[in-house]
Amino acid sequence: MSQKTINRLKRSEGQIRGIIKMLEDDRYCIDILTQIQAVKAAIARAESQILKEHAATCIEHAISSGNEDEQRVKVGELVDLFDKLKR
Repeated sequence: MSQKTINRLKRSEGQIRGIIKMLEDDRYCIDILTQIQAVKAAIARAESQILKEHAATCIEHAISSGNEDEQRVKVGELVDLFDKLKR
């Protein structure tokens, strides 16, 4: 996993702790919601990067291996993931 993605998720973790503190301090709702949106965007970027890395490594390996069973498994994993995203 890239260090950039790990760092992004660590920042998100810190932001979430900050949001909890904002809630405990009874801060203005719009400020809290703005921070929640920032965390959601950061996590979406991390998710996208992880998917790109998966395609560049695992999927590419399955294709280049010529192993049809492995290819089916990897394609099935992606289909399952996209089905979950639709929910």
